[in-house]
Amino acid sequence: MTPEGRRGAEARGTPAAAPPALWAAGEVYEPYVGRWSRRVAPLFLGALDVPPGARWLDVGCGTGALTATILDRHAPASVLGIDPSEGFLAHARRHLPDPRAGFRHGDAQALPVDDAAFDAVVSGLVLNFVPDQARAAAGMRRATRPGGTVAAYVWDYAEGMQMMRRFWDAAAALDPAGAGGKDEALRFALCRPGALQHLFEGAGLRGVEVTSIGIPTVFPDFDDYWNPFLGGQAPAPAYCMSLPEDRRAALREALRASLPTAPDGSIALTARAWAVRGTA
Repeated sequence: MTPEGRRGAEARGTPAAAPPALWAAGEVYEPYVGRWSRRVAPLFLGALDVPPGARWLDVGCGTGALTATILDRHAPASVLGIDPSEGFLAHARRHLPDPRAGFRHGDAQALPVDDAAFDAVVSGLVLNFVPDQARAAAGMRRATRPGGTVAAYVWDYAEGMQMMRRFWDAAAALDPAGAGGKDEALRFALCRPGALQHLFEGAGLRGVEVTSIGIPTVFPDFDDYWNPFLGGQAPAPAYCMSLPEDRRAALREALRASLPTAPDGSIALTARAWAVRGTA
């Protein structure tokens, strides 16, 4: 679900700007965003109505959230996952030994697959990280047979992904200059319905639709919320770990004070993703 794509530069999907280690370890990524991507995946895929026996391509497969759900719930003939992060691919291979699944190193901007080779091409939490998004969308269409399905989802960083929204709001209050430029809501204009619609229509896809997917993200305690930000992977954890220890502690306590904590210590937030689909 990919989880969040940019694996290998700044995304599962490809950037060349971020250090490779930023998206390298699946065991670190999973507790941060992977576990929530896995909850979005069945809702996203279920709305596509792809019949059993289909050939699927998972662009920016990351740790395998989408691939696993396709295998478990959609009876595919095959699923091929493409990702630029060897670390994430290794994680996916270890956890998904299903003979119908294959994983290949590759770039979302230059998919290493034949034309019209798949019935459905999907991507989770990736496209906003890809430098040339139009090229990636065109490549997804190219890889899909005529009449096949192309679909993707991204987080609503501006409002709906509360786990990250709370983090960046607290960080910006303490460090307006340093945190502001790293906030995904400001960096990723694609993560809005109109922009997604325009991207898919520009790729020549027909019947393009954008819908929202909402899930609860309940943390049993503050540590479960905070500790994933110490992993260093993805923009928010990377920013968190770049701070001196005293400023990181100040951010931690600002978050602890601002989060809606129940009497049992749990923290109930929600996450929203925007999903876009079209027909090749």
